[in-house]
Amino acid sequence: MIEGLIRVRMSQADAHYGGNLVDGARVLSLFGDVATEILIRHDGDEGLFVSYDSVEFLAPVYAGDYIEATGRMKKIGNTSRKITFQAYKVIETERDPARPFAAHLLKQPLLVARASGTCVVPKGR
Repeated sequence: MIEGLIRVRMSQADAHYGGNLVDGARVLSLFGDVATEILIRHDGDEGLFVSYDSVEFLAPVYAGDYIEATGRMKKIGNTSRKITFQAYKVIETERDPARPFAAHLLKQPLLVARASGTCVVPKGR
C-alpha cells in the first residue's frame, strides 16, 4: 500500500500551552499533510479529509522536538481512502533552562500519537 512520511521540528510558534507544550492539533495537521502526500501519490489529487475514526495522544510533544509522522493507506473505496497514521518523537529537546539548546536523539522513537481516518478524492481519478 501507499505510504507517506514527514519529519518536522516543532517550533516555539507551535507551543500552545505552558512549558512549551505543543497542541495536539498540530500533530493532526501533520497527519493531514501526510494524507495529502498519500493521495497525490495514489490518485494524483490532494483530496479532502472527511473524518477521523480514532485519535489517540500518547505522549507530550514540546517545542524543539522533532516529530516524524507516517501514514499508510489501508483501504481503497470508490472515492474514499482509509488511512492510518502514527507520529513518533525522534529527537527530544532538553527542557533544562540551564541548557536551552541541548537535545538528544532518542534510541527508540517514542510513539506520541496515532489515528485513522477517511479521505475522499474526485471520482474517476
